[in-house]
Amino acid sequence: MTMTRYEPFSLLGQLSRELGRMPDMPGAEDSSATSDWAPAVDIREETDAYVLHADIPGVDPKDIELNMENGVLTLRGERKHESEEEKDGYKRIERVRGTFFRRFSLPDTADAENISARSENGVLEVRIPKQARVQPRRIQIEN
Repeated sequence: MTMTRYEPFSLLGQLSRELGRMPDMPGAEDSSATSDWAPAVDIREETDAYVLHADIPGVDPKDIELNMENGVLTLRGERKHESEEEKDGYKRIERVRGTFFRRFSLPDTADAENISARSENGVLEVRIPKQARVQPRRIQIEN
């Protein structure tokens, strides 16, 4: 019998590796060529879903586009307002503005038909459920 090491975060690691490869994929858009900035994103794996949190403060939800096609989740939008201060001839702009773009290759276990998203306090939460057939289940052992 072959022993296999159990790694509960292997799918999350696979998702992370796929994210790093996205710009090199044939036909994929290069985010640096199509956006002015990229929001910081956290991806968490739960028992029944993957949860993505993107920091997009100052972006109106109506200015966000979220698409799913061929196993690739695309987040695109625009921050239209900027913070400016002019004093002693200096102009200072601290918050980035303009368009943003991110792409995420989803694992085969993702249920693309039931993805949901909500925006609250400048954080976009995208919930990507796992397909029911890949949910872990406990098998009862009889004595």
